[in-house]
Amino acid sequence: MRYLFVTTIFSVVFAYEKDMTFTVPAGNTECFYQKVLPNEIIDIEYQVIDSTHGELDISFQLSDPVGRVIVADYKKPENAHRHTAVLNGDYRFCFDNSFSTFSQKTVFFDLMVETEDTPYKDYDDDKEMEMGNSAETYMMKVKDISESVAKVKDHVSAARRLQELLSAHEARDRNLAEEMCSRVMRWSLWQIAVMLIVGITQVVFVKSLFQEPSSGSLKKLIPNFLSQ
Repeated sequence: MRYLFVTTIFSVVFAYEKDMTFTVPAGNTECFYQKVLPNEIIDIEYQVIDSTHGELDISFQLSDPVGRVIVADYKKPENAHRHTAVLNGDYRFCFDNSFSTFSQKTVFFDLMVETEDTPYKDYDDDKEMEMGNSAETYMMKVKDISESVAKVKDHVSAARRLQELLSAHEARDRNLAEEMCSRVMRWSLWQIAVMLIVGITQVVFVKSLFQEPSSGSLKKLIPNFLSQ
């Protein structure tokens, strides 16, 4: 029974998952490849979390091993796709930033490749023959354990993906807040500098209106006036 329990766990929780944060330079395209078997489910979700200039957007494209485009997004800040593979081979995931001239984009994506739910046997015939009348009880216990493991696996996977997405949202909001703060600081410094220059100019100009010409200046002006 212990051997069967371990086998059941591994048959339930098999899946491949990967997340990454990377930078796409302006005018470039970054592509990734993942080997997928037929009937496996591709679940990908991406989000632009930072940009040096302009909007938080990027173009996305998913292609099968023969180069056929499955899904395509144009200039979107985030999106999620789910596709059941038909062909065996390397599927391509491309993030296109070629439409940007100066803006560099930071992108986060989470990729999960999992098998479809397939019927499997929770017991073997030899064990059923050995147990006799208790076979039904044995099968019910194994089925309950399998369902519990499957639920735990789904809940843990969903919680982890949710935490990663929340972390990506937090990173994007933090970058936006820092960019806004830097803009406010730059404009504030320029306004302070302009106010200081204008204030000093006004003080000097008003002060010059109330200043009397010195006696030395008058002595120099009188001979010049008489000589004319």
